Amino acid sequence: MNEETKPIRCSWCGNDPLYVKYHDEEWGKPVYDDKTLFEFLVLESAQAGLSWITVLRKRDNYRKAFANFDAKKVAAFTDADVQTLMQDAGIIRNRQKIEAAITNARLFLAIQEDFGSFYDYIWGFLPDKKPIINSMKDHTNVPARTELSDRISADMKKRGFKFFGTTICYAHMQATGMVNDHIDGCIAKY
Repeated sequence: MNEETKPIRCSWCGNDPLYVKYHDEEWGKPVYDDKTLFEFLVLESAQAGLSWITVLRKRDNYRKAFANFDAKKVAAFTDADVQTLMQDAGIIRNRQKIEAAITNARLFLAIQEDFGSFYDYIWGFLPDKKPIINSMKDHTNVPARTELSDRISADMKKRGFKFFGTTICYAHMQATGMVNDHIDGCIAKY
């Protein structure tokens, strides 16, 4: 394949096959089911201060360690489970992030109770629950946060969520397709 026929992709995914697959199949695609929204909540919180590829490479380990991202099971984790997770080299062994995942699971369930689903809550911040599709020539001007991510993050913090500041919130919005920041012409844009 010559350079002229090479598909256009967002440059951030580079050539790593795992990153390219994630870019092509997931990033920016709207997520409407609570289980996947919870998965990204756990993963994005774990990513705080690290690169996304670090977490992506540990995703299968997170799936095993966090009960296949079953929020009810994670919410029931005990101090003994935290101790076990602290010994698991397959995940990021940061006690605060592990405890945050458990706290956030409990709060996630409370939101489901109050709003019917986490999807209804978080997508409810968007007009008509429709994704925001941005037009970008490259990623040099992609924001790390927006007024909307500020508002969602502030509401979630008020509810007690941990490791979900505005930057992590915006990354979550991108990952779950609330915002589509693929560059114009990218094969995964639409």
